[in-house]
Amino acid sequence: MTTSDIGQSPNNKAVDAAINTALTDLARSHAGRVLAILARRFSDLDVADEAVQEALIEAARTWPERGIPANPPAWLMSVAGRKAIDQKRRAASARRRTNNAAAELIADYEERASVTTPNESSASNMISEPQTTETETNTTADDDQLRLVLLCCHPALDRDAQVALTLRLVGGLTTGEIAAGFLVPEATLAQRIVRAKRKIRDAAIPLSLPDQLEKRLDPVLTVLYLIFNEGYLARNGHDAVMRLDLVDEAIRLTRLVASLPTQSAEPQGLLALELFHRSRAATRTDSNGDLVLLDKQDRSKWDLPTIGEANRVVTHMMLLRQPGPYQVQALIAAYHANAKTAEETNWPVIVSLYQQLMAMDPSPVVALNHAVAVAMAEGPLEGLTLVDQLTSLHAYYLWHSTRAELLFRAGRSEDAASEFSEALQLTDNPAEQRHLQRRLDLVSSAA
Repeated sequence: MTTSDIGQSPNNKAVDAAINTALTDLARSHAGRVLAILARRFSDLDVADEAVQEALIEAARTWPERGIPANPPAWLMSVAGRKAIDQKRRAASARRRTNNAAAELIADYEERASVTTPNESSASNMISEPQTTETETNTTADDDQLRLVLLCCHPALDRDAQVALTLRLVGGLTTGEIAAGFLVPEATLAQRIVRAKRKIRDAAIPLSLPDQLEKRLDPVLTVLYLIFNEGYLARNGHDAVMRLDLVDEAIRLTRLVASLPTQSAEPQGLLALELFHRSRAATRTDSNGDLVLLDKQDRSKWDLPTIGEANRVVTHMMLLRQPGPYQVQALIAAYHANAKTAEETNWPVIVSLYQQLMAMDPSPVVALNHAVAVAMAEGPLEGLTLVDQLTSLHAYYLWHSTRAELLFRAGRSEDAASEFSEALQLTDNPAEQRHLQRRLDLVSSAA
């Protein structure tokens, strides 16, 4: 018990819990939408970001006293809009004071800049009270968020900055939460975001949908896949196997990207892949939080509506006849998700799909997954032969754990124990460590 709990009634605790839930939902589900609208309206990403953050701080300060507003998203839009206007007015006032105090110093600059810079009067006219309606918040926000996602994933930014900006500005995660998720100091992450926003500002990168969307899809989908994977298999010292906040945010953003008017079916492929994996979330760990592998999961607890949605997405993407790596991965996931038992999994078809994937994306990790599928279809020795060829993965814990499983199935328990021990040293996820330790104990007793 903490000192704040002393003398607090159950009713007060329930109210506090409700407010905390509402504040979290506001930040996660609505802050990014409001930020996108304000960034478009004021053509200023920094102003929009600061306004939304100030509004969230005001919500945390005032809601415990005044209660949760009837329409929290509209409240956020209204308060953040006023704060953005206040920022613009303060900036205009500061410029006027500078002009009055040192007119002779800036006259030459203003004369040179007048070709592209609006004058003080026109700038002031741009600052007006927002006439925001609920319809605008609901119907315009998705379009604005698409623009914001594309801006955050602009190829001029490096990959780390793309991920950080997407989570921070679109996903509504705090700088501290993102920093903790990727095990970097908060100050480092904050500076990364500041540099990225400065680069966007200095390069005058517009908040707009590019003419050739297909050329921008690859970096966007890569960032969303990285976010999803970080949530689906939380590394970097997280005790939980999954970070559902990241998983669900990646899915939400992928839905937005999949709605873009492009000829590519890859966004739908990624969406289906994420949905298939999300459907198994409740069965990936047992009651103790320990990892449960796919063939041991209770399939009766898989989320059938989510699988059904993923199946519909797959059907639609197949009609487009534009094959790509994410679509092939979605098909592989579909064969797993739609098999009623592990024994009914169609491994020969999955092997052929991995062969197609390797032709599109010849990465060592894809080759490792192909080797596992071959082992399941043809036997552990056939898979082991392929695994041993992947020498570039010797520092990857899943290479060692995969090799250990195949060695154990082939009757080489002592060699398997050595590989499990090596894998154990190469992962820092506690749930995975516990799983590997159990496997090590099992094969060691059989050696």
